[in-house]
Amino acid sequence: MRLTRSALLRWAPAGAAAVLIGALFNAPTAAAAPVGPGDAPDTGPRAAAVAAELARSLGARTAGSYLDGSGALVVNVSDASAATAVRAAGATPRVVARSAAELNSAMGELGRTARIPGTAWAVDPVSNQVLVSVDPSVTGANLAKLNAAVSRLGDAVRVERVSAAFTLTASGGDAIYTGGYRCSLGFNVRSGSTYYFLTAGHCGNLGSTWYANSARTQVLGTRAGSSFPGNDYAIIRYTTTGTPPGTVGGQDIASAGTPVVNQTVTRRGSTTGTRSGRVTALNTTVNYQEGSVSGMIRTTVCAEGGDSGGPLYSGTVAYGLTSGGSGNCSSGGITFFQPVVEPLSVYGVQVY
Repeated sequence: MRLTRSALLRWAPAGAAAVLIGALFNAPTAAAAPVGPGDAPDTGPRAAAVAAELARSLGARTAGSYLDGSGALVVNVSDASAATAVRAAGATPRVVARSAAELNSAMGELGRTARIPGTAWAVDPVSNQVLVSVDPSVTGANLAKLNAAVSRLGDAVRVERVSAAFTLTASGGDAIYTGGYRCSLGFNVRSGSTYYFLTAGHCGNLGSTWYANSARTQVLGTRAGSSFPGNDYAIIRYTTTGTPPGTVGGQDIASAGTPVVNQTVTRRGSTTGTRSGRVTALNTTVNYQEGSVSGMIRTTVCAEGGDSGGPLYSGTVAYGLTSGGSGNCSSGGITFFQPVVEPLSVYGVQVY
């Protein structure tokens, strides 16, 4: 199955340069950018799968997990029996001061009192705190409101300033078009013998018919569902004949899952090609000007306008769809991804 990458940064006009869907999905993949200094070695999807299983089995007795500088999986726990289970799974337990309940409570309080456009928050498992990111648009009364909310939560929260606004980015893997806009194809999926592709929900909301070219003469399919804000995913049913390949560029996609913090991941988009970076948080809430989304994957992978809807993946495992972020591929930045496991479940489809 094929992945593409997107980021809700800015809408990309349909006339903008893009990687066209060449023999429909077999456009060459750009060379991946090297992971930056300080990035943890990638132990791959296996560590992510172990982390996900421990989170399911231990529930509230865990408070997040991450890869350390050597690439070992570290799991935050609240008691000795949970630590024993983590060791038995081959990971390293770390007893932390703040439980998952305390951190989730802080996240909930921010959602009730500080849902301000230009802000984002997620649990940082390395510091065992909630990290609140604030863009330059947050000033005056909104900044005072945010500061008051944060101060009530004490040292369970820390705040960082980011240099550019959080925006929507419409572009990604292979270019797809509707109306006057360009986005990116995410993953090809299927239900029985019926084929679809996933993209970003803020893209799906733009139009019902999707095309392979900017002139809008080569129809790909029609919208079967879309969710934004709240979530950021959409599904398009192919009206073309034949079987779309289950690849992203030349990379076969065989399954879907949830990554682990500090894991190296790759995304592909129609504006900026193939790029790599690290996962820095899961379950992130982002407050765009256009609306709030939650449950996002936060990364250091860069993105630009026109990358929205494109795929996030590692090896053969699909992880997410590009939603939005801050910055660009010259100076770097933050990009958020809609986890792909949610639309797969909602629409009853699978990668292949």
